[in-house]
Amino acid sequence: MKTEYMNTESTSGNILLTGFIFLANLDFTGYIDYAVKAAIGGVIWMGFKIGTDMLSEKIKKKNQ
Repeated sequence: MKTEYMNTESTSGNILLTGFIFLANLDFTGYIDYAVKAAIGGVIWMGFKIGTDMLSEKIKKKNQ
């Protein structure tokens, strides 16, 4: 009698298990704080960029 074994282990299961193990030790509050600070900094930068563009256009129109 021949015994056959079924391989039920999948690659995606191994990847998920490894990912969960690596992510278990991370401090997500630090990442959330960084993301909030980066978003606020981006909004401030965009405000300055739009303001300088508007001022530049105003000066060009005044000099013409």
